[in-house]
Amino acid sequence: MSEAAATVKAALIPYEELPGPKGIPVLGNATQIRLEAFHQQLEAWAREYGGKFRFRITNRHMLAITDPEAISSVLRRRPQQFLKTPRLVQVAKDMGFHGVFSANGDDWKRQRQLVMPGLDPAHLHAYLPALVTVTDRLRAKWRKAATQGTELDLQAELMRYTVDVTTGLAFGEDLNTMEQGDDVAIQRHLNYILPALFKRVLSPFDLEHWVPSREQKEHVSALKEAVRGFIERTRTLLRDRPELREKPQNLMQSMVATCDAGGGALSDDELSANALTMLLAGEDTTATTLAWMIWLLSQNRGALEAARDEVDRVVGRGAIAMNMDQLSQLDYVDACANESLRLKPVAPLIILQAAEDAEIDGVAVRAGTFVMCVMRPASVDAARFEQPQSFRPERWLHGEADAAHGRMFSAKRVVMPFGAGPRVCPGRYLALAEIKMVMAMLLANFSIDSVTAADGEPRERLTLVMQPEGLRMKLSAR
Repeated sequence: MSEAAATVKAALIPYEELPGPKGIPVLGNATQIRLEAFHQQLEAWAREYGGKFRFRITNRHMLAITDPEAISSVLRRRPQQFLKTPRLVQVAKDMGFHGVFSANGDDWKRQRQLVMPGLDPAHLHAYLPALVTVTDRLRAKWRKAATQGTELDLQAELMRYTVDVTTGLAFGEDLNTMEQGDDVAIQRHLNYILPALFKRVLSPFDLEHWVPSREQKEHVSALKEAVRGFIERTRTLLRDRPELREKPQNLMQSMVATCDAGGGALSDDELSANALTMLLAGEDTTATTLAWMIWLLSQNRGALEAARDEVDRVVGRGAIAMNMDQLSQLDYVDACANESLRLKPVAPLIILQAAEDAEIDGVAVRAGTFVMCVMRPASVDAARFEQPQSFRPERWLHGEADAAHGRMFSAKRVVMPFGAGPRVCPGRYLALAEIKMVMAMLLANFSIDSVTAADGEPRERLTLVMQPEGLRMKLSAR
């Protein structure tokens, strides 16, 4: 080690010297954490101990960070220096979706190369007719509810929509869960998997790995069987229509065609794992963002009217967006989505593990240390955003946001709604297209009479994504 490097290393703060909440022997801070509010506990500790602090869950030593530059630095050092955690990898393997989301190293690089082509913006044009069809089905269902004066369970409605979109765009399958509801088998299984995944990843002891419950085995087995059916039907279709290998109409066709062409192909198990990943990621994240966005707009009528005026101008009253050009012109709706993600991040935590000794924001951490990237504190920091708790979509319209003291900075570099670095969310273009499509349909066709929760403001519930609890929506036709 050079003298200069030794001097830098000596200036680092040892992890052990950081402040943090006091724990108890063996369990550490595990008893202080309620999983459904884990993000809020970390945010409270950040207010008490500062932007970097330590804590422990059994033998897992955790470094929590809130500074966006420090978070961005960690995210950019994936997948070499910081990895998905061993617990997540093991749970993903157990549940059958150890694909691009949970893979590390060369496995991740290989799988991403095969998954990404089906999610790039160019392919969205080919998928758009299916997106329009599912959105039109949602409009018909909401029209019926508006006519009958029926309240809608907002999160459930949107999750059925996103499952139908994901299965349609990813696999070419029309499940129509919006009309059949939770009677559709896949919907029942998905409703179980994500909360179970989150609980296993963060629990002090992963008993389900050693003694899996009958319930888990049944849900996992059924989902795997369904996805194997998607793969088999896709291969049959590609044999019958070989032209689809050059111009695939959905993600599964793209992945199977790429695999069958050779060159670092995915195995059928990996194809299945990535298909399951699409289902899980595509259902909860987009639906949750839409639910928070609709609630925030219902609480901010000026922004709601501005968004509706834009939709009427670009899409037309009573219509549905029919092409990507219309969606691309919805700048204010896009700003509302970004503002919603700032205040209610769908992924308030990103959990990684140091693969080697590393420096994080001036702290020396050992290999094996867990890194908790706590995403929201910087996004609601008064030093960075004017009126940080207010819903102000206008701050996003010019690509830059002004800070409280006249500083200018890139807001997206602070909020990072889809992560950053090499492992930025591959489905971000599809997610934004879905969000704009639903919001344009809602605003063009309906008046939002009310969006309510049992206790006033909806409670935040963490199940890997941060969902609003108990939102009910009532509409009337325009």
